[in-house]
Amino acid sequence: METEGRYTLVGTLVVAVVALMSLAILWLAGAADTIAYQGYTIYFRQQSLDGLAVGSPVKMRGIKVGVVDSYRFANKQGEAVAVTARIDEGVPVHAGAAAYIKRNLVTGIAALEINNGPADGPLLDKVPTGERYPVIAEGSSDIDKVATAVSRLAENGAQVVERMNTLLSDENQRAISQTLANLNELSDHLVANKQSLDAVVQGIRDASDEFRFAGASISQAATRAEGSITTVGNNAEAALLEARAAMDKLQRDASLISAQIQQLTETSTLELTNVSRDVRTSADTLTTAGQRLSEPRTILFGPGQQQLGPGEKLP
Repeated sequence: METEGRYTLVGTLVVAVVALMSLAILWLAGAADTIAYQGYTIYFRQQSLDGLAVGSPVKMRGIKVGVVDSYRFANKQGEAVAVTARIDEGVPVHAGAAAYIKRNLVTGIAALEINNGPADGPLLDKVPTGERYPVIAEGSSDIDKVATAVSRLAENGAQVVERMNTLLSDENQRAISQTLANLNELSDHLVANKQSLDAVVQGIRDASDEFRFAGASISQAATRAEGSITTVGNNAEAALLEARAAMDKLQRDASLISAQIQQLTETSTLELTNVSRDVRTSADTLTTAGQRLSEPRTILFGPGQQQLGPGEKLP
């Protein structure tokens, strides 16, 4: 009975220790998930994820800063694969960071490499709408860049080869052969007519000398003509100055004559007005005298009874 009791006590203690260890592990795992790491999402559209698995390291500048937590196909991102990475909370990830797959060429095991953004930039902590974690953009590795460059080089090489084939086609080869034959014929013709060509070259030289002498003569004539033109210009300028002085004098005389004519006109107008007034007065006097002379009886015997004087009335 004592042996069975000891076994029961030992079993109970073992179960209790295992339970406590399990609880401690679960608690530590939960605390690590909520405190020690920061989650980020990367959408890969161009790169292959061959060799990448859950738990693969996440590196920054060659130093492990986290692990790959999960990956899945993203329905809203076309053929993209969404990879969730857990990065140590103390590692700052700046805006502008880019992630790419870095693969070991010998083992083929892949890791997630992150090129961080500018150190003076803001932290990447904004969560886009519909996402659970901040999103790191997809970058490209050095191997991908080399592969792209090699691919472009191959394409350019293929284009060069195609153009060379087009250049060296049968038709172009015949044209080149004909051109070479024409050049040979032209060379033979030049050799055969070397003396004539020498004479032509000498004639060109003589004509060049004559042109040079004619140019010198023309230059001298231009110099003399320039002197004559300068003299004529000076004389013309003096004549223009004299003409301007005469015009100024004529303008002053015309202004004086205009003023005198205006004054004479005003005086004549005043005298004509006075004469007109005197003529009008004389005409009125003559009219009154004529009216009186038209009735002699009134002058001899005086006005009749019917002719009332000023202020008179009939009885």
